[in-house]
Amino acid sequence: MKLEKNVNYMGWPNCIRLSNSEVEVIIASDIGLRILRFGFIGEQNILYLSDEDKGKAGGDSWRIYGGHRLWHAPEAMPRSYSPDNAPISFTFTNKTLKITQTRESATGIVKEMEIRLSADCNQLTVLHRLINQNLWDIKLSPWAISALAAGGRVIVPQEPYGEGDRYLLPARSMALWSYTQMNDPRWIWGNKYIQARQDPDAKSEQKIGLMNKQGWAAYCLGEDLLIKLFPFDQAVEYPDFGCNQEIYINGMFLEMETLGPSGSIPPQGKAEHLENWWLGKAAIGNSEESIDRELLPRVSSFQTQLK
Repeated sequence: MKLEKNVNYMGWPNCIRLSNSEVEVIIASDIGLRILRFGFIGEQNILYLSDEDKGKAGGDSWRIYGGHRLWHAPEAMPRSYSPDNAPISFTFTNKTLKITQTRESATGIVKEMEIRLSADCNQLTVLHRLINQNLWDIKLSPWAISALAAGGRVIVPQEPYGEGDRYLLPARSMALWSYTQMNDPRWIWGNKYIQARQDPDAKSEQKIGLMNKQGWAAYCLGEDLLIKLFPFDQAVEYPDFGCNQEIYINGMFLEMETLGPSGSIPPQGKAEHLENWWLGKAAIGNSEESIDRELLPRVSSFQTQLK
């Protein structure tokens, strides 16, 4: 695994690049916290970047930028929209890049990510951290948000099917927003999977939240396949009616979002949330049979690798 500093990427002159023989990760240091790129070397970026915001920094207005970011949930205005336009600090120790944002003046929160790219496989580990630098407790959840490039499709597992007297209680919860339209053709409600398509011609917003007990989701962009693994703990409380996964779609990108537990963070305390990413190549069809055949073995292999 290789680390390079002061890499110029999309108009930001001081980016950090992590790479192995196949994939690269580019992280901003002029703004942040932002992972700007994750992709095969010389190929497409699976993350979305806003053309309007490329290379920008500074100022007091929040910008979408794109890429992967860390927020705190539940969403609130203006708390969630604290600008991340200033330079970050970073250290590289034991093959782990730690990036730290300055304290948010409006919230008293410091955000950190620890990013580790495997030297011999296309696996990326991203640990998200919220640190409370107020003099009082706060109740928030770490919220990891990946804005993904247009034209792809997210796949989320349904809970396993069951019927009869052994299955008397509900299997999962789902949250709907005021602008959610369940008959929007971008949603595909299957027996085994929920799928959502990003369609550049469909301009309206859509969002759902899920209790994802199986702890994985995938994004297909052409033959590029991003798999994310993330925890679920039955014993804790999650925000937004019990969601540890959310999907947001608009005409420019699709956000694959995961959330950590919602709990009280004492002064100088912290809350952490872990995601594991894997990038590969696969042709995943729209049918559930294709997903069973082409995607599930890759998810299972990734899960086994992390045990």
